[in-house]
Amino acid sequence: MKKEKISVIVPVFNQEKWIGRCIRSLLDQRIERSMYELILIDDGSIDNSNYALNLFDDEIKLIKNITNQGLPNSLNIGINAAVGEFIVRVDSDDYVNENFLLFLYEYLFWNKDKDAVACDYFLVDDKEKIIDRKDCMKDPIGCGIMFRKKQLIDIGLYDIEFKIHEERDLRKRFEKKYQINKIDIPLYRYRRHQANITNNKEESDFHFKKLVEKHKIK
Repeated sequence: MKKEKISVIVPVFNQEKWIGRCIRSLLDQRIERSMYELILIDDGSIDNSNYALNLFDDEIKLIKNITNQGLPNSLNIGINAAVGEFIVRVDSDDYVNENFLLFLYEYLFWNKDKDAVACDYFLVDDKEKIIDRKDCMKDPIGCGIMFRKKQLIDIGLYDIEFKIHEERDLRKRFEKKYQINKIDIPLYRYRRHQANITNNKEESDFHFKKLVEKHKIK
């Protein structure tokens, strides 16, 4: 039975405008298609995301939440459904370079002693114009990091209590036992637009306070 080596987890909630671009970039990778699976989790979208996802029905594994479960819970559902040894998250409003999966996979495959690897990223606007290049260690995001699945399971996956900053909490817990290395190449495209969940300052501040309390951040 064929078993993909990499599982790409893409959470989706009301992203009809961007999801097609995201999936197309993931299908246009310079690594054999048999090497990876695309797991899309539609978290109860009420726009036309479902229509957009159905256009790629033969290329993706689609999981539909009947009701909205929240981002961290959707990510956990995707990870638990994954068959790959390696897990990487890509958000549905972002997209990636054609070498994204190949470079991250090759790094971990040939460095058995390395736990996870992240890549730098371009910050882009809604027209895909590059705003800035970002160092993934100085300005970390939750995407563009390839993990070993067994280690994510070991730390307990995402904490569903964090509706925002879930990636910061995961990283804090991960780095207590493991290490994230980096590739100095901007392979990820992080889209900045008005609908970004992190634009909700009140919600962001609330969950950041929880993060500080949980990890005793000074």
